[in-house]
Amino acid sequence: MGLIKKIREETAIIRQRDPAIHSAMEVFLYPSFKVMLHYRIAHKLYLKKHYFLARWISQRGVRKTGIEIHPGAEIGKGFFIDHGNGVIIGETAVIGDNVTLYQGVTLGGTGKEQGKRHPTVGNNVMISAGAKVLGSFKIGDNSKIGAGSVVLEEVPCGSTVVGVPGRVVKRRKQCFPQEEMDQTNLPDPVKEDISNLQHANSELTNRLLELEDTVRIVQKQLGNRSKPE
Repeated sequence: MGLIKKIREETAIIRQRDPAIHSAMEVFLYPSFKVMLHYRIAHKLYLKKHYFLARWISQRGVRKTGIEIHPGAEIGKGFFIDHGNGVIIGETAVIGDNVTLYQGVTLGGTGKEQGKRHPTVGNNVMISAGAKVLGSFKIGDNSKIGAGSVVLEEVPCGSTVVGVPGRVVKRRKQCFPQEEMDQTNLPDPVKEDISNLQHANSELTNRLLELEDTVRIVQKQLGNRSKPE
């Protein structure tokens, strides 16, 4: 019953989060579903220190799906990978409940650490396509990582991160779950910076024009005073 229950849970999660799935049977062809079956078996073997067998099963999953999940990674409930090709999850990565990853995401290390080398991802987190999270820090609960971002340091709870390197561009005062897992309509810090610079430039130009007008008025007044009566 345990295996059947997990299969039902995986099926429900995929159908809920991917509108391209039109029937329960399609789920069995889905890369996320296939790779998670391989991961669950490999992870149990890894915990029992059957490292070679764990890696062998894991690599079979990689060849079938293009998704690489190390058997040592810890993954919670409600985990979902949309499409998934190119997703890499390192050995010491820890992933909470109800996490969504898109294609090309890497949860990796920096190559300079020992022991815990990979990120810890909190609950209800969305990491968008092509994002790279590198290092042994935490992505706080209910956060969003924008597409193509490179995250190299800890992310507070309820934050939205974009850019290279990634920086927090929005943070909610209360850390509650995201209302929608939208990976496109995120703040654009570069656009905001350019807009602020344009506004500042406009204000400086207006002040300069006002000063020029004042100078002309003063010059005119001084010129009138210097004329003989």
